[in-house]
Amino acid sequence: MTFHLQPVRVGLIGAGRMGSFHAENLAYRVPGAMLAAVADPQPGAAEKLASKLGVAKAYSDLHALLLDPEIDAIAIAAPARTHAEWVIAAANAGKHVFCEKPMAITLEEADRAIAAAKRAGVVLQVGFNRRFDAGFAAAIAAVKAGENGTTQLSRSLTRDPALHDPSRIPQWTIYLETLIHDFDTLLHFNPGAKPVEVYAIADALVRPDFKDHGLLDTSVVTIRFDNGAIAIAEANFQAVYGYDVRGEVFGSKGMLQAGHITSSNCVRYSASGISMETSRMDSDLLREAYVAEMTEFARCIRTGETPRATGEDARNALEIALACIESVKHNLPVKLGAR
Repeated sequence: MTFHLQPVRVGLIGAGRMGSFHAENLAYRVPGAMLAAVADPQPGAAEKLASKLGVAKAYSDLHALLLDPEIDAIAIAAPARTHAEWVIAAANAGKHVFCEKPMAITLEEADRAIAAAKRAGVVLQVGFNRRFDAGFAAAIAAVKAGENGTTQLSRSLTRDPALHDPSRIPQWTIYLETLIHDFDTLLHFNPGAKPVEVYAIADALVRPDFKDHGLLDTSVVTIRFDNGAIAIAEANFQAVYGYDVRGEVFGSKGMLQAGHITSSNCVRYSASGISMETSRMDSDLLREAYVAEMTEFARCIRTGETPRATGEDARNALEIALACIESVKHNLPVKLGAR
Protein backbone atom coordinates (compact mmCIF):
# COMPACT_ATOMS: atom_id res chain seq x y z
CA MET A 1 0.00 0.00 0.00
CA THR A 2 1.24 3.49 -0.84
CA PHE A 3 1.09 6.04 1.99
CA HIS A 4 0.16 9.60 1.04
CA LEU A 5 1.71 12.81 2.32
CA GLN A 6 -0.30 15.01 -0.02
CA PRO A 7 -4.11 15.36 0.17
CA VAL A 8 -5.91 12.28 -1.07
CA ARG A 9 -7.42 13.03 -4.48
CA VAL A 10 -10.94 11.61 -4.48
CA GLY A 11 -13.15 10.94 -7.49
CA LEU A 12 -16.86 10.79 -6.73
CA ILE A 13 -19.26 8.43 -8.49
CA GLY A 14 -22.84 9.70 -8.27
CA ALA A 15 -24.05 13.30 -8.36
CA GLY A 16 -27.45 12.78 -6.74
CA ARG A 17 -28.56 13.99 -3.31
CA MET A 18 -26.11 11.96 -1.24
CA GLY A 19 -23.33 12.25 -3.80
CA SER A 20 -23.70 16.03 -3.81
CA PHE A 21 -23.54 16.09 -0.02
CA HIS A 22 -20.34 13.99 0.03
CA ALA A 23 -18.93 16.20 -2.73
CA GLU A 24 -19.42 19.37 -0.68
CA ASN A 25 -17.80 17.74 2.34
CA LEU A 26 -14.80 16.61 0.29
CA ALA A 27 -14.48 20.01 -1.35
CA TYR A 28 -14.71 22.10 1.82
CA ARG A 29 -14.70 20.15 5.09
CA VAL A 30 -12.49 17.04 5.00
CA PRO A 31 -8.86 17.58 6.06
CA GLY A 32 -6.38 15.44 4.18
CA ALA A 33 -8.61 15.02 1.13
CA MET A 34 -9.73 16.95 -1.91
CA LEU A 35 -12.49 16.43 -4.44
CA ALA A 36 -10.62 15.96 -7.71
CA ALA A 37 -13.35 14.69 -10.06
CA VAL A 38 -17.06 13.96 -10.31
CA ALA A 39 -18.60 11.20 -12.44
CA ASP A 40 -22.23 10.46 -13.25
CA PRO A 41 -23.74 8.78 -16.32
CA GLN A 42 -26.69 11.18 -16.45
CA PRO A 43 -25.96 13.81 -19.12
CA GLY A 44 -24.75 17.04 -17.58
CA ALA A 45 -25.03 15.89 -13.94
CA ALA A 46 -21.30 15.56 -13.26
CA GLU A 47 -20.48 18.81 -15.06
CA LYS A 48 -23.10 20.74 -13.10
CA LEU A 49 -21.88 19.54 -9.70
CA ALA A 50 -18.20 19.90 -10.61
CA SER A 51 -18.76 23.46 -11.83
CA LYS A 52 -20.63 24.39 -8.66
CA LEU A 53 -17.74 23.19 -6.49
CA GLY A 54 -14.89 24.44 -8.69
CA VAL A 55 -13.71 20.95 -9.66
CA ALA A 56 -11.92 20.72 -12.98
CA LYS A 57 -12.74 17.15 -13.96
CA ALA A 58 -16.18 15.75 -14.78
CA TYR A 59 -16.89 12.37 -16.36
CA SER A 60 -19.99 10.80 -17.86
CA ASP A 61 -17.96 7.62 -18.47
CA LEU A 62 -17.42 6.12 -15.03
CA HIS A 63 -14.70 3.78 -16.23
CA ALA A 64 -12.72 6.77 -17.48
CA LEU A 65 -12.67 8.09 -13.92
CA LEU A 66 -11.21 4.79 -12.71
CA LEU A 67 -8.44 5.02 -15.31
CA ASP A 68 -7.46 8.56 -14.33
CA PRO A 69 -3.90 8.30 -12.90
CA GLU A 70 -4.40 11.48 -10.88
CA ILE A 71 -7.17 9.93 -8.79
CA ASP A 72 -6.13 8.15 -5.57
CA ALA A 73 -9.52 7.07 -4.25
CA ILE A 74 -13.12 6.62 -5.30
CA ALA A 75 -16.20 7.57 -3.26
CA ILE A 76 -19.24 5.61 -4.44
CA ALA A 77 -22.66 7.23 -4.05
CA ALA A 78 -24.31 5.57 -7.05
CA PRO A 79 -27.59 3.60 -6.83
CA ALA A 80 -27.29 0.89 -4.18
CA ARG A 81 -27.78 -2.04 -6.54
CA THR A 82 -24.57 -1.07 -8.40
CA HIS A 83 -22.30 -0.59 -5.39
CA ALA A 84 -20.51 -3.95 -5.45
CA GLU A 85 -19.80 -3.61 -9.16
CA TRP A 86 -18.06 -0.27 -8.64
CA VAL A 87 -16.21 -1.36 -5.50
CA ILE A 88 -14.69 -4.24 -7.44
CA ALA A 89 -13.91 -2.10 -10.49
CA ALA A 90 -12.31 0.64 -8.39
CA ALA A 91 -10.20 -1.83 -6.40
CA ASN A 92 -9.10 -3.56 -9.59
CA ALA A 93 -7.99 -0.14 -10.85
CA GLY A 94 -5.84 0.27 -7.73
CA LYS A 95 -8.04 2.96 -6.15
CA HIS A 96 -8.94 3.13 -2.46
CA VAL A 97 -12.70 2.84 -2.00
CA PHE A 98 -15.31 4.55 0.15
CA CYS A 99 -18.74 3.05 -0.54
CA GLU A 100 -22.09 4.19 0.72
CA LYS A 101 -24.14 1.41 2.30
CA PRO A 102 -25.05 -1.19 1.31
CA MET A 103 -21.73 -2.34 -0.11
CA ALA A 104 -23.55 -5.23 -1.82
CA ILE A 105 -26.97 -6.83 -1.95
CA THR A 106 -25.87 -10.48 -1.95
CA LEU A 107 -23.29 -12.24 0.18
CA GLU A 108 -21.55 -13.44 -2.97
CA GLU A 109 -21.17 -9.83 -4.14
CA ALA A 110 -19.89 -8.82 -0.71
CA ASP A 111 -17.28 -11.57 -0.74
CA ARG A 112 -16.06 -10.56 -4.19
CA ALA A 113 -15.82 -6.89 -3.16
CA ILE A 114 -13.85 -7.70 -0.01
CA ALA A 115 -11.55 -10.04 -1.94
CA ALA A 116 -10.92 -7.42 -4.65
CA ALA A 117 -9.89 -4.81 -2.09
CA LYS A 118 -7.58 -7.24 -0.28
CA ARG A 119 -6.03 -8.41 -3.52
CA ALA A 120 -5.32 -4.81 -4.56
CA GLY A 121 -4.10 -3.77 -1.11
CA VAL A 122 -6.45 -0.78 -0.96
CA VAL A 123 -8.53 0.70 1.83
CA LEU A 124 -12.21 -0.29 1.71
CA GLN A 125 -14.52 1.70 3.98
CA VAL A 126 -18.32 1.53 4.09
CA GLY A 127 -20.60 4.44 4.98
CA PHE A 128 -21.95 3.38 8.36
CA ASN A 129 -22.01 7.00 9.50
CA ARG A 130 -23.70 6.28 12.82
CA ARG A 131 -20.40 4.89 14.12
CA PHE A 132 -18.93 8.38 13.71
CA ASP A 133 -21.69 10.18 15.59
CA ALA A 134 -20.31 11.28 18.97
CA GLY A 135 -23.10 9.64 20.98
CA PHE A 136 -23.08 6.30 19.18
CA ALA A 137 -19.28 6.21 19.14
CA ALA A 138 -19.16 6.81 22.90
CA ALA A 139 -21.75 4.09 23.55
CA ILE A 140 -19.92 1.55 21.40
CA ALA A 141 -16.60 2.40 23.07
CA ALA A 142 -18.15 2.00 26.54
CA VAL A 143 -19.62 -1.38 25.61
CA LYS A 144 -16.31 -2.61 24.19
CA ALA A 145 -14.49 -1.43 27.33
CA GLY A 146 -16.86 -3.50 29.49
CA GLU A 147 -18.29 -0.46 31.25
CA ASN A 148 -21.89 -1.55 30.54
CA GLY A 149 -21.33 -5.15 31.53
CA THR A 150 -22.70 -8.01 29.43
CA THR A 151 -25.19 -6.89 26.82
CA GLN A 152 -28.66 -8.35 27.44
CA LEU A 153 -31.08 -6.15 25.49
CA SER A 154 -30.46 -3.59 22.76
CA ARG A 155 -32.52 -1.47 20.40
CA SER A 156 -31.87 0.68 17.35
CA LEU A 157 -34.33 2.63 15.24
CA THR A 158 -34.49 4.68 12.05
CA ARG A 159 -37.44 6.86 11.11
CA ASP A 160 -37.12 8.83 7.90
CA PRO A 161 -38.77 12.27 7.73
CA ALA A 162 -40.88 11.83 4.59
CA LEU A 163 -41.82 9.28 1.95
CA HIS A 164 -41.78 11.43 -1.19
CA ASP A 165 -42.07 9.09 -4.17
CA PRO A 166 -42.78 5.45 -3.25
CA SER A 167 -42.74 4.43 -6.92
CA ARG A 168 -38.96 4.98 -7.00
CA ILE A 169 -38.11 2.86 -3.96
CA PRO A 170 -36.76 -0.60 -4.87
CA GLN A 171 -38.20 -3.64 -3.14
CA TRP A 172 -36.64 -4.53 0.22
CA THR A 173 -35.08 -1.07 0.62
CA ILE A 174 -36.21 -1.01 4.25
CA TYR A 175 -33.72 -3.78 5.06
CA LEU A 176 -30.96 -3.32 2.49
CA GLU A 177 -30.63 0.46 2.72
CA THR A 178 -32.37 1.65 5.91
CA LEU A 179 -32.25 -0.94 8.68
CA ILE A 180 -28.80 -2.08 7.60
CA HIS A 181 -27.52 0.89 9.66
CA ASP A 182 -29.35 -0.46 12.71
CA PHE A 183 -28.05 -3.98 12.18
CA ASP A 184 -24.49 -2.66 12.13
CA THR A 185 -25.18 -0.69 15.32
CA LEU A 186 -26.69 -3.68 17.13
CA LEU A 187 -23.75 -5.90 16.19
CA HIS A 188 -21.42 -3.36 17.79
CA PHE A 189 -23.63 -3.06 20.86
CA ASN A 190 -22.92 -6.76 21.50
CA PRO A 191 -19.25 -7.25 20.56
CA GLY A 192 -17.97 -10.77 20.20
CA ALA A 193 -21.46 -12.28 19.98
CA LYS A 194 -22.88 -13.71 16.78
CA PRO A 195 -26.50 -13.35 15.60
CA VAL A 196 -28.10 -16.77 15.29
CA GLU A 197 -31.78 -16.08 14.55
CA VAL A 198 -33.77 -13.28 12.94
CA TYR A 199 -37.52 -12.69 12.83
CA ALA A 200 -38.93 -9.74 10.88
CA ILE A 201 -42.44 -8.41 10.38
CA ALA A 202 -43.28 -5.62 7.96
CA ASP A 203 -46.14 -3.81 6.29
CA ALA A 204 -47.02 -0.76 4.22
CA LEU A 205 -48.54 1.57 6.82
CA VAL A 206 -47.40 4.92 5.41
CA ARG A 207 -48.51 4.14 1.85
CA PRO A 208 -50.77 1.06 1.91
CA ASP A 209 -51.65 1.70 -1.73
CA PHE A 210 -48.12 0.69 -2.73
CA LYS A 211 -48.03 -2.60 -0.86
CA ASP A 212 -49.04 -4.54 -3.97
CA HIS A 213 -46.06 -2.98 -5.74
CA GLY A 214 -43.70 -4.53 -3.18
CA LEU A 215 -43.17 -1.49 -0.95
CA LEU A 216 -42.78 -2.14 2.76
CA ASP A 217 -42.38 1.08 4.73
CA THR A 218 -42.60 -0.14 8.33
CA SER A 219 -40.78 -3.00 10.04
CA VAL A 220 -39.75 -4.47 13.37
CA VAL A 221 -36.94 -7.02 13.58
CA THR A 222 -35.93 -9.26 16.48
CA ILE A 223 -32.38 -10.65 16.55
CA ARG A 224 -31.21 -13.35 18.95
CA PHE A 225 -27.48 -13.73 19.63
CA ASP A 226 -25.45 -16.77 20.62
CA ASN A 227 -24.84 -15.29 24.08
CA GLY A 228 -28.60 -15.11 24.70
CA ALA A 229 -28.90 -11.35 24.16
CA ILE A 230 -31.93 -10.04 22.28
CA ALA A 231 -31.95 -7.00 19.99
CA ILE A 232 -34.75 -5.11 18.31
CA ALA A 233 -34.49 -2.91 15.21
CA GLU A 234 -37.35 -0.84 13.86
CA ALA A 235 -37.89 1.45 10.91
CA ASN A 236 -40.57 3.65 9.40
CA PHE A 237 -40.33 5.76 6.25
CA GLN A 238 -42.27 8.80 7.54
CA ALA A 239 -41.84 10.53 10.89
CA VAL A 240 -43.76 13.78 10.58
CA TYR A 241 -41.59 15.43 13.23
CA GLY A 242 -38.29 14.85 11.37
CA TYR A 243 -35.44 12.41 10.94
CA ASP A 244 -35.14 10.18 14.00
CA VAL A 245 -32.15 7.93 14.81
CA ARG A 246 -31.64 6.47 18.29
CA GLY A 247 -30.10 3.48 20.01
CA GLU A 248 -30.06 1.86 23.43
CA VAL A 249 -28.05 -0.95 24.97
CA PHE A 250 -28.98 -2.47 28.33
CA GLY A 251 -26.31 -4.49 30.08
CA SER A 252 -25.56 -6.16 33.39
CA LYS A 253 -23.92 -2.96 34.69
CA GLY A 254 -26.32 -0.35 33.34
CA MET A 255 -27.74 1.22 30.21
CA LEU A 256 -26.40 3.45 27.44
CA GLN A 257 -28.48 5.59 25.12
CA ALA A 258 -27.36 7.30 21.92
CA GLY A 259 -28.89 9.44 19.21
CA HIS A 260 -31.26 12.38 19.15
CA ILE A 261 -33.90 13.99 16.98
CA THR A 262 -32.98 17.66 17.31
CA SER A 263 -30.58 19.56 15.07
CA SER A 264 -29.43 21.70 18.03
CA ASN A 265 -29.87 21.78 21.80
CA CYS A 266 -31.79 25.03 21.58
CA VAL A 267 -35.23 24.92 23.23
CA ARG A 268 -37.64 27.73 22.32
CA TYR A 269 -40.09 29.03 24.91
CA SER A 270 -42.70 31.33 23.39
CA ALA A 271 -46.38 32.19 23.43
CA SER A 272 -47.03 29.31 21.06
CA GLY A 273 -45.45 26.80 23.44
CA ILE A 274 -42.16 25.02 23.98
CA SER A 275 -40.41 23.63 20.92
CA MET A 276 -37.11 22.23 19.68
CA GLU A 277 -35.57 22.30 16.20
CA THR A 278 -35.85 18.87 14.61
CA SER A 279 -33.81 17.72 11.61
CA ARG A 280 -35.51 17.04 8.31
CA MET A 281 -32.77 14.99 6.62
CA ASP A 282 -30.01 12.54 7.58
CA SER A 283 -27.46 15.03 6.23
CA ASP A 284 -28.74 17.56 8.79
CA LEU A 285 -28.88 15.35 11.87
CA LEU A 286 -25.60 13.52 11.19
CA ARG A 287 -23.63 16.25 9.41
CA GLU A 288 -20.56 15.97 11.66
CA ALA A 289 -20.62 12.17 11.41
CA TYR A 290 -20.52 12.31 7.60
CA VAL A 291 -17.49 14.59 7.73
CA ALA A 292 -15.82 12.40 10.36
CA GLU A 293 -16.23 9.19 8.37
CA MET A 294 -14.70 10.74 5.25
CA THR A 295 -11.89 12.24 7.34
CA GLU A 296 -11.12 8.76 8.67
CA PHE A 297 -11.12 7.38 5.12
CA ALA A 298 -8.49 9.93 4.06
CA ARG A 299 -6.44 9.31 7.19
CA CYS A 300 -6.46 5.53 6.70
CA ILE A 301 -5.21 5.97 3.14
CA ARG A 302 -2.46 8.28 4.34
CA THR A 303 -1.37 6.13 7.31
CA GLY A 304 -2.29 2.55 6.43
CA GLU A 305 -4.74 2.23 9.35
CA THR A 306 -7.83 0.02 9.10
CA PRO A 307 -11.09 2.01 9.04
CA ARG A 308 -13.76 1.44 11.68
CA ALA A 309 -16.37 0.42 9.10
CA THR A 310 -14.90 -2.31 6.91
CA GLY A 311 -16.13 -4.52 4.10
CA GLU A 312 -16.49 -7.35 6.60
CA ASP A 313 -18.75 -5.14 8.75
CA ALA A 314 -20.88 -4.47 5.68
CA ARG A 315 -21.15 -8.21 5.01
CA ASN A 316 -22.18 -8.94 8.61
CA ALA A 317 -25.00 -6.38 8.51
CA LEU A 318 -26.06 -7.59 5.06
CA GLU A 319 -26.40 -11.15 6.33
CA ILE A 320 -29.03 -9.96 8.81
CA ALA A 321 -30.80 -7.88 6.16
CA LEU A 322 -31.07 -10.87 3.83
CA ALA A 323 -32.36 -13.03 6.68
CA CYS A 324 -35.07 -10.41 7.30
CA ILE A 325 -36.20 -10.68 3.69
CA GLU A 326 -36.52 -14.44 4.00
CA SER A 327 -38.34 -14.09 7.30
CA VAL A 328 -40.92 -11.70 5.83
CA LYS A 329 -41.40 -13.90 2.77
CA HIS A 330 -42.16 -17.00 4.85
CA ASN A 331 -43.45 -15.38 8.06
CA LEU A 332 -41.00 -17.47 10.08
CA PRO A 333 -37.82 -16.95 12.10
CA VAL A 334 -34.69 -17.54 10.05
CA LYS A 335 -31.53 -19.21 11.36
CA LEU A 336 -28.42 -17.41 10.19
CA GLY A 337 -26.09 -19.61 8.18
CA ALA A 338 -29.01 -21.91 7.30
CA ARG A 339 -30.09 -20.11 4.14
